[in-house]
Amino acid sequence: MAMILTIETSTKNCSVSIAQDGKQLCLVEEADTGYAHGEKLNQFIEWCATGAEIKLQELDAVCVSKGPGSYTGLRIGVSSAKGFAYGLSIPLLAVDSLAVLVEQQINKGYDYIIPMIDARRMEVYTALYNNLGEQLSETEAKIIDENSYLELKGKKIVFIGDGADKCKEMLGFLEADFVQVFPSAKDMNRLAYDHYQAKKFEDIAYFEPYYLKEFVALQKKPKNGQ
Repeated sequence: MAMILTIETSTKNCSVSIAQDGKQLCLVEEADTGYAHGEKLNQFIEWCATGAEIKLQELDAVCVSKGPGSYTGLRIGVSSAKGFAYGLSIPLLAVDSLAVLVEQQINKGYDYIIPMIDARRMEVYTALYNNLGEQLSETEAKIIDENSYLELKGKKIVFIGDGADKCKEMLGFLEADFVQVFPSAKDMNRLAYDHYQAKKFEDIAYFEPYYLKEFVALQKKPKNGQ
């Protein structure tokens, strides 16, 4: 049996789950516009262990959502996961944040599942998946315009993620559903267990989040011309 802690912090949702052999025992999550993951994550993990009625020392592995997504959120989630893996001497697992979104829509009758994590303006982190959850295209930072996905016209599609709603009007020519939702640790449980069984362990010392784009720090404009 495998008791696995899953951590998802790639968006505004700070989400933690504990599952045994892929079956969820407890979920703690909250979406916060302030990205207060650093303040909440460890508390959520403690609450989740209490809800699952286990001690953290009973964990067999920890799995983190590796990105793409928020630079700050990913850094906090990965740092915490590495800390637990190292401190408890358990394997570190990692799954793609887009695959976590796709997990919700597998085998629901769509030709294509297109996860969208909000980036900025009309840009999203995305990739193309089939109805079985198999990735068909490279992950990219894509700017959505009126010519996006023209080749999929006539196909049944679901766009899912916190970047879906803002693209709804632009992509209205498609036969598509738009599901505005954050990635959640509850949708990592099966993926984490599959990785654990396949021994897809990460190197705790060298593992880094998949940022996709370089972090750019924005400077505040000077006041009064100073």
